[in-house]
Amino acid sequence: MILADKKGAAYEFAETIYEKLNSNNKRRHRYKLGHVDVEKFSDGEIYAEIKDSVRGRDCFFIQDSKMTPQDWLVSIGIVNDALMRSGAKTINDVLPYHKYMRQDRRAAPRSPITAKVAADMIQTYGNSVITTDVHNAATESAYRIPFENLKAFSYIINQIKERHPDFLENTILMAPDANSAKNTEIYARKLGVGMAIAHKVRDKSGIDSMTLIGNVKDKNVLIVDDMIDTGGTMRTAAEKIKEGGGRNIYACATHGLFSGDARKAFEASELEKIIVTNSIPQKSAGKIEVVPLEGLFSEVIYRMSHGESISEMYQK
Repeated sequence: MILADKKGAAYEFAETIYEKLNSNNKRRHRYKLGHVDVEKFSDGEIYAEIKDSVRGRDCFFIQDSKMTPQDWLVSIGIVNDALMRSGAKTINDVLPYHKYMRQDRRAAPRSPITAKVAADMIQTYGNSVITTDVHNAATESAYRIPFENLKAFSYIINQIKERHPDFLENTILMAPDANSAKNTEIYARKLGVGMAIAHKVRDKSGIDSMTLIGNVKDKNVLIVDDMIDTGGTMRTAAEKIKEGGGRNIYACATHGLFSGDARKAFEASELEKIIVTNSIPQKSAGKIEVVPLEGLFSEVIYRMSHGESISEMYQK
């Protein structure tokens, strides 16, 4: 059974997954679409109720990535508890964007590892987690249950190939910092192009300086990252690329958070296109172009339901 809060932003995502799962008549069994009510009491406490019978069913709960991080985490734990008490056979949390994965190590002597705290809350009743491009893949070690960290790069690459083929002529990829280099290398290899790196030095107030390592003169440049929050690093990199003689500048990332005035700032930036997925529900507007991921998640849910390999998806 596919489940989501009917009033939440993720319900449309869940509906599309349900339709894709049932569109192939050759598949061995049919899926059902159910819904969860996630409400708040007057004091802000979260309450949840499963509105359909889930007894004996494999349940895939699609969580709403647009919720505040606190509501997001607490509601997962509450829904998982409700599913367990309602007799669900398995509880599989589908988290298109996994919050609390950015704090994946101790940043100071008396600080927490928040990713571990979140994992412990989710896996108390959950049997598995399905997510996309966590900030640091090593953080899946915080889980003791199956953790599927899906890769969205093929969907983003296909979008660029289909909608922006001219951009891929004479193109180089740019990692906005050293931490993004490995992810950028995957894109570069799939596209068969070279890459460069933006080396940045930070102080307490933000980015102090940035230097481009690689030649961008007269080239189209695609900046690659796993997430875009305020977008300050990407906008600074775009300015440096223009100064270095770069031509058309695009950016792509799996998760488009766009905190604060990020969307407005991007519209005024040197970037011509910002491509993100709908791991956080949103629509294309202005320079921002959204790639749907329901096909990726529906395929993985099908494979999990039938005991088929997920790694084979990336070998095609």
